[in-house]
Amino acid sequence: MACVERCRCCAESRRHGSILYNILRSEERAARPAGQGPRRGQASGGCPCGSRRRVALRSPQVACKAASAVLVKTLRFVQNVPCFQELPLDEQLLLVRSCWAPLLVLGLAQERVHFETVESAEPSMLQRILTTRRHGEHTPPRAPAPGRPHHGPGGPHLPSAGEIQAIKGFLAKCWSLDISTKEYAYLKGTVLFNPDLPGLQCTQYIEGLQREAQQALNEHVRLIHRVFLE
Repeated sequence: MACVERCRCCAESRRHGSILYNILRSEERAARPAGQGPRRGQASGGCPCGSRRRVALRSPQVACKAASAVLVKTLRFVQNVPCFQELPLDEQLLLVRSCWAPLLVLGLAQERVHFETVESAEPSMLQRILTTRRHGEHTPPRAPAPGRPHHGPGGPHLPSAGEIQAIKGFLAKCWSLDISTKEYAYLKGTVLFNPDLPGLQCTQYIEGLQREAQQALNEHVRLIHRVFLE
């Protein structure tokens, strides 16, 4: 894994005398406002790599197929919630668009979907500078091919190793708790009915639905623990 390998920046720190390094560092310091220290999350003199390295799926077709199946199953669950169907259509769309990602992660945990990642080869800083300048001066932007998403000049966005590790940590925690199907349903209801979203009109009704889901989850957990204690 990229997190446990020795960072390339640690080796490059011994070559601070190179001309290219000094030019890039001086331009970075000049572009930074006066009095501003290193960016948040980056210690002064520390290594900027580590968990921020970009990673990609080892088997993207298999993982995306499994995630797509989970997403379809999750949306069907949402559509079959009676209280959700009573909401106006624009309220339904607003709720789903704001919470589909956490609902998907809960679905991945419920279906016990495993995925592996590999470190993505990143071009060097000099290669990125030359490639960006060459594309900007000599090649006009082209429209994406039919059926292919447009990722912009920087290519597709790849998550960092830290972001993937956070998702895997959450999945492992859910699996260790052995959450039941009913508990997953209550958790999804708590996530779905979020009354704090801007633009909602039925805020009191949605807040009541969220409170009911939380209470049902708490009562179910207390009942399970009572049975185990007895």
